Amino acid sequence: MVFFHPRKGKYSMDMMIREIKDYLEADRNRDYKIMIGTDSQTRTRETLFVTAIIIQRIGKGALFFYTRKSHPAMKDLRYRIYRETEYSLHCVDMLKESGFFRLAENIPMEIHLDVGQRGETRKVIQEVVGWVTAVGYEAKIKPESVAASAVADRFTK
Repeated sequence: MVFFHPRKGKYSMDMMIREIKDYLEADRNRDYKIMIGTDSQTRTRETLFVTAIIIQRIGKGALFFYTRKSHPAMKDLRYRIYRETEYSLHCVDMLKESGFFRLAENIPMEIHLDVGQRGETRKVIQEVVGWVTAVGYEAKIKPESVAASAVADRFTK
């Protein structure tokens, strides 16, 4: 899987983890938080999914990467929200398999869902939040789900 840094371009998983490790080690006295979220945008022929991985240095900025996946157009909103949630959880699994969490074992992690109390997505909040919490992660919805609704959203355009 290819990841992108907004200013530095393409990264492999290993390169991204090395960059995150350097970021964490640069200021060991700070608290950090990991946020992972996915957003999607459907065009005429395709739906583009973007998953963002954000390492926030609380009170002092953040480092983030994103990855993209393209599928034939998905018009059904519920199905797209489920797929977004699946991609965020898959990203966590990939990071686990890479050994990333040995590096970040004491850092809180949130899964950010692109759903909120307004609009059509409110109908699936309980389902996707339940899914994320059932597998052991903290779920955030709009307006707190910045990884999905702000960062990932920016790169779906």
